[in-house]
Amino acid sequence: KRFPQWMWRNTVVLEFVEWLRQWNSAHPKSQAGFYGMDLYSLHSSIAEVLRYLDEVDPAAARRARQRYACFEDFGDPQLYGYAAEKGMSEPCEDEVVAQLMELRRRAGDMMQADGKRAAAEFFYAEQNARLIANAERYYRSMFKGRASSWNLRDEHMAGTIQSLLTHLDSGRSKIVVWAHNSHLGDARATEMSQRGELNVGQLIREKFGDDAFLLGFSTYTGTVIAADDWGSPARRKQVRPGMAGSYEELFHATGIPRFWVDLRETAADARDVLQDPRLERAIGVIYRPETERWSHYFEARLDKQFDAIIHVDETHALTPLERSGEWEQGELPETFPSGI
Repeated sequence: KRFPQWMWRNTVVLEFVEWLRQWNSAHPKSQAGFYGMDLYSLHSSIAEVLRYLDEVDPAAARRARQRYACFEDFGDPQLYGYAAEKGMSEPCEDEVVAQLMELRRRAGDMMQADGKRAAAEFFYAEQNARLIANAERYYRSMFKGRASSWNLRDEHMAGTIQSLLTHLDSGRSKIVVWAHNSHLGDARATEMSQRGELNVGQLIREKFGDDAFLLGFSTYTGTVIAADDWGSPARRKQVRPGMAGSYEELFHATGIPRFWVDLRETAADARDVLQDPRLERAIGVIYRPETERWSHYFEARLDKQFDAIIHVDETHALTPLERSGEWEQGELPETFPSGI
């Protein structure tokens, strides 16, 4: 329902969901789930908390509506963050924290029904209330600096993973986390740490040690689906060949179209090459090839950043379920006239 829709509404996710349904039908006692972990759902999370409380405790639902009414004047959460941080509006911090604390305090009362369903429904509501509290802080932090908002977001995602692991089968379950390399590779092995930034990979590795496995992806060229700016339409974009001095260039030089490197068990001569700091490319939902060096490359030590890396020398863009004119057209050539 919001940017960037193509990250979920694409043919690969559709195929995965269809496979997951078949798997769960065949394994009713060991079903797998598909969960979100980000915090970009402030208003829909408010709606989910209220829906849950309307069913289990109407009086608590009325109190929650009074608290969450603090956001009613702001359709766009970023406008709320700006107004609250600049003193143009009272922040909603006390209200959202109070709501989260009340929900947690009354967990026993709200899960009176026996069975996994009551526990699952409460967990879902509690996680939405936690998201609202963290999103409130996140949108205010956007106007304090990149490191502050980045860290809050990745701390929220790592916390969601840990909460989900505890909730599912008392921590005995396994979780596969899908995110961009910049979130999953250990930030301490990149120049991100020099900016005061941490990420999910670092936090999960610190928490779980060798029980965590960080897997990265690399490509030399091809196509990706990305936008020019946040909120802009998706385009099918040509990926420029990896820059000189980058891991992408190094992997391309092997002449092997697809391969994987287990960085924990790499031979000594290869390890000597991979432990040297090199440029590494990160392409997210925005791709700006015209400023690629400064917009998408950073220095990293791959052997410390990931446990393994998969390299696909030429990649192909996802296909969105709804193909816009911009996606069909693709990227305009550099010679296309931009003005008259």
